[in-house]
Order: sequence, then structure tokens, then C-alpha cells
Amino acid sequence: MSIKILSAELGFVATNAYIVGDEASKQAIVIDPVDDAPRLQQMATDAGWQIGLILATHAHFDHILASKALKELTGAPFVAHRASEPWLQALPHQGQRFGLGQFPSAAQPDRWLGDAPETVTLGAVTLETLYTPGHAPDHIAYFLRDEKTLFSGDCIFEMGIGRVDLPGGDYQQLMTTITETIMPLGDDVRLLTGHGRETTIGRERQSNPFILDYLGK
Repeated sequence: MSIKILSAELGFVATNAYIVGDEASKQAIVIDPVDDAPRLQQMATDAGWQIGLILATHAHFDHILASKALKELTGAPFVAHRASEPWLQALPHQGQRFGLGQFPSAAQPDRWLGDAPETVTLGAVTLETLYTPGHAPDHIAYFLRDEKTLFSGDCIFEMGIGRVDLPGGDYQQLMTTITETIMPLGDDVRLLTGHGRETTIGRERQSNPFILDYLGK
């Protein structure tokens, strides 16, 4: 399969945006329109791709700040979990909460995802949705099964886990997500996370102190 993945660390808190391109159809999916819509569009253009879909793992401001601008630049539909709606509506005020001023409005989703597994497809790229709450009640991870790659958002990081002190955060729910939804995918699965460097499920199973502590090792 002719799939290529680009990434960029953008925004106020160094969040990872991903572009998944199908080299055959020249179409691409943006996962988390973090910030700087022109840069994301230029990255796709430089690769010879056209952005045809925009996905959010969840609607905290640092993952959706460029959603409206990127949708307007590309005409691509925007997809998020149904529980993202209040966060999307509140995006202009999320910046004020963190002392960052008023943010622009978020894009209006063209499709809502639910808790049950679904598929999102563009060209040869098929992503399976996994409902992964704990860090946020609207959190979705996207599994590119053929490439053994999970876009895991803010559930799990290299040697870390997502914060649970924001509204809707729940430590027990997050650890259940990690141990019962993410880890069973297999130790050789790459984790392309919302912040920091990529890792693997196997590496985190063996050395992530939060997982080891939770499992009593």
C-alpha cells in the first residue's frame, strides 16, 4: 500500500499534527488540525497531495485550532466525536481559560463519530476508530491497521499518559482505555502520539511507569 505519513509539531503546546497521504490517489487526511492551516496545506501540496478529510482526536484547543481555517482552505469535510460539540462551540473561550486570548471559531463537523467502532476512508487509506476516553470524554484514536500504526492522540505518550485534570478527565477510565483498548492491538504497533516522539505499544508495556504502576509491576 502506498501510504506515507508526515508530521509537524505546531501550536502553543507543541502538539503533533499528522498528514496521511495516499500516493496512488494523491489524497490526504489531516489528523488534528493543530494550528497554522497554511503550513499544513503547503506540506500536503509539497508532497503532491490534496487534503480531502480533516479528523480530530478530541476537541481540546491545541488539537483543533486550525480546523475552520483548514476546512476553508481545502474544502475538506471535518469529522469529530459527537461529544466534541460543546468543546468546539467553546473554542473561542478556551484560549481565555489558559490565558492565551480569544481563539477563532472551530469548524462545524460534517460527520459525527460515536462510541462504536467505525471506519473513515479516503482513497486507499482506511482508518478504524477506537473510542478512547479518559483524557477527554470525546477522545477517538485512529488505527491504520495495514500499517500497524495508531494515531493515539493524548491517551498515551512515550513514558507518559494524558493528563486527567481537565473537565471530563478520568484516571481510571484512561487506564482502562490504555490497557483494554490500546495495548491489545499488539506490541509492534507504532503509536503516533499527540505530543512528543513516536513510540510502540511494546515499548510502553515494558517501560511506561504509569502502566507498570497501574498493572502492579
